[in-house]
Parts: sequence; structure tokens; C-alpha cells
Amino acid sequence: MSLDKILSISGKPGLYKVVTPTRNGFVAESLLDNKRITVNAHSNVSVLSEIAVYTLKEELPLREVFKKIRTKENGEQTSISHKDDKSVLEEYFFEVLPDYDEDRVYPSDIKKIVQWYNLLQKHDMLGALDEEKEETKADASSEEE
Repeated sequence: MSLDKILSISGKPGLYKVVTPTRNGFVAESLLDNKRITVNAHSNVSVLSEIAVYTLKEELPLREVFKKIRTKENGEQTSISHKDDKSVLEEYFFEVLPDYDEDRVYPSDIKKIVQWYNLLQKHDMLGALDEEKEETKADASSEEE
């Protein structure tokens, strides 16, 4: 499953995967407790594939940040918790992404990224990080034909 189908819904904890569209929104399933909810089209929803992290040079797609965390952790859960102290979170994130913009990336953002990474890892969805690269290559080769 690609990151295009994984969502963060404002006001709701954790991540959700899109199950099916409805007439005025969609049905999503929580990765935390597998409960399904109906999401209105007017809800504040963020698709993970569209989120980026500010660095000193550019905005780095969340997919790339997850890849860096996966490399650091050898594909396992993070060595810290999203509930750890602000200084622990910032130190960890600096190890993962040394050039992140400390003025524009808040500790609350780091908490979410760590929590989201661990949720995706727990549900064996980190393969989506590699699949999207392959899809992009396939799209590029089909455009050349």
C-alpha cells in the first residue's frame, strides 16, 4: 500500500488507511485499533505522500525522512518513543536529518513523525517507501514510449 492511501486526520490520533470512497467522503480504518470511521470531504485530512519536512536547503518529502529513519533503525521500531522528552526527540531527529530547520520543525512535528514511522513499521507498511520509487520509474518509462 502506497503512502497515497495513508492519512492523518486532524483531531484523530494515529494514522488511517483509505478503505473505500463514499458519496461525500470516504471510509478510513485506523492503524491503531482497526476501527472504521466515515470521513467527511470537509474534514482536515493530510495524505502522507504530500507531507514534507523543512530542511535548511529544501523541503524533504516525508517518504525520504522515513527512509532515513528505517536505515538508522535497520527497519525496526525507533530507539525512542514519541512520548519522550522534547530534547530527546530533537537529538534523535538531528541524527536522522542533520540539516532539518529547527525553527520550522517543531517538537510536535517530530513526535508525529516518530509515531507514524512506528505505526507503519508495526503494520509492515514500510515497503510502500520502495514501491513508490518503482512506480515513479514505471511511470517515467511509460511516458518515454
